[in-house]
Amino acid sequence: MLGRIKYQWKKLKKSNYIVIIGIISLFLVVGGFSYALFTSSAERKGSLNIVTGEIAATIESDGLDKNHSMIIKSEESKEIDITLKNENERDAKFNFWYEVAEGVNVSYDSTKDEPMGEEGEVIKDSGVKTYRLKVANNTDEDEVITFGSEGGLYNKKLSFPSGKKIVEGIIPVVDTEANMIKVVWNEASSSWVKADDNNWYDYDFGKWANAVTVTTATRSKYQSATSRTAIPMNDIETMWVYIPRYSYTIGSEDGDAYYGKKGVYLSNAPTLSLPGEIDVKFIKKSKKEIGSAQYKVAEKRSGWRTPDGFTFGTEELSGIWVGKFETSSSNPSTTYGGGNVTNIDAIIKPNVTSWRAIQTSNIAEVGRNVTKSGNRYGFNDNKLNSHAMKNSEWALVAYLSQSRYGKLGNKEFSGANKEIYQNKSNEYITGCSYGSSGNGNTDYGCQYTYEKSLKGTGASTTGTIYGIYDMSGGSFEYVMTNYAPNGNRYSGGETARNSGYTGLLGDGSTYTGKSWLEDKYYDFYTSDSPLTACKGKVCISQALNEIVGWYGDYTYMVTAQNPWSVRGGHCTDSSLAGVFYCSHINGSDYGNISFRLVLSAT
Repeated sequence: MLGRIKYQWKKLKKSNYIVIIGIISLFLVVGGFSYALFTSSAERKGSLNIVTGEIAATIESDGLDKNHSMIIKSEESKEIDITLKNENERDAKFNFWYEVAEGVNVSYDSTKDEPMGEEGEVIKDSGVKTYRLKVANNTDEDEVITFGSEGGLYNKKLSFPSGKKIVEGIIPVVDTEANMIKVVWNEASSSWVKADDNNWYDYDFGKWANAVTVTTATRSKYQSATSRTAIPMNDIETMWVYIPRYSYTIGSEDGDAYYGKKGVYLSNAPTLSLPGEIDVKFIKKSKKEIGSAQYKVAEKRSGWRTPDGFTFGTEELSGIWVGKFETSSSNPSTTYGGGNVTNIDAIIKPNVTSWRAIQTSNIAEVGRNVTKSGNRYGFNDNKLNSHAMKNSEWALVAYLSQSRYGKLGNKEFSGANKEIYQNKSNEYITGCSYGSSGNGNTDYGCQYTYEKSLKGTGASTTGTIYGIYDMSGGSFEYVMTNYAPNGNRYSGGETARNSGYTGLLGDGSTYTGKSWLEDKYYDFYTSDSPLTACKGKVCISQALNEIVGWYGDYTYMVTAQNPWSVRGGHCTDSSLAGVFYCSHINGSDYGNISFRLVLSAT
């Protein structure tokens, strides 16, 4: 409606201007409000226009009823297209929300059209915007989910409606290399089979993306094979699991202790011995958040932070591929499954002896060899960069496991069984499970192999066969983390026990050895305290001070005498072992320390 009244100004105005008085009342179509604009007119001195109307939008979707709702069954996942239409003869701003019980996750397909944020986005006069959304129900009950929108003036910030939820995460897009074969597990045949693109992974239900490389002799066979073709373990040389880029934040139920969120996955409030859910949302490569990684559960989720492990040098990553098991070698029958050499190749598979007794400098070289020109796996170093796992990359796996997408969110496990089961094989066989979390029992061995449900799969980061194994117990695992105060890198504790790199020793002398790789292959810590070790600041996203004592796991920082870190604990470490275990060592070759490999999707 357009009205015109006379108003006498004390001063004559020479130019047009707009004063927004505010929102008068909410208008119920799907979302919107009434508005009034007061404008002066240069054509007639002292003349004032009042423009009123209603900002409104409608939602259209074949998957919704007249109330813009749908029923999502327990353990069900659906994709739905929703169109938002601007019904106004003017540009307007809208946000988009949903309402549903805890445990139902909504994400958007970033390859389609990305939903707007809380403050809204402008949709042109009579314009439309369509979203492809995925709704996943991780609860034991059928749930009703309702969608809606709020509207406002294009030049005014919107307030997000109280009690509603914003679509925050995306459906991950997994980067593969041409010679990686996508695989899924076939329960009927108890074997890995070639996957099709439509049913390869589903992080909402603990089905992380898995891929393998095969022998040179069989590579063309499996590349041209149809989906569901079985791939025997004898033909597999390496197995990988994808960690998509995400942001996280850790909640506090009492406003003081940040042990994660109770959510729908715990029956009691989180504690140190049984921590709760780490909130995780998958994000695009172009997004990087730098929040505190903490929030109070009673308040709105905030503090989102993108972990350091998704930054590789100066490049932001869409994700990383992580070795599914501790690394073994192409000569597993040799002493320590490999030893302190670099002239044999890395193998990653279950039910074999892990590669141990190797210095960190040689571990780094073995990691780079995986994508070196002429490698046996068919990798292209321009697509995937191989290297030994860093501490920040271990943290990526640990945090995701403690989220709705990992074992914490797996309803097959409850109470103390939420913790990743320990590998108690004192022969260091990869993929083994004791069938329970860390404990003081001394009947060491391989009680359950990795594929046995649920005693075996409980040793993975998802509680399913699609997770990552050997992250609690088995061998200790070196990570490429170094003590380097004031930029001075430490090689090791003494001449006889060091990493093999040139650097300082614990007694203040200098060891002369190998040259270091580029800085991006290490995490350097500037002090022996996680409160100041990250360039003088607290270490966030490193699985250090944020999670100290979770599940009773042991935590100890690097020092001058022991400038390297090991993660996961040992098969004999009772309740101290676990995915949050961290200790220090001098970088030398020990028969109880192995390592893990990573492929960065560069």
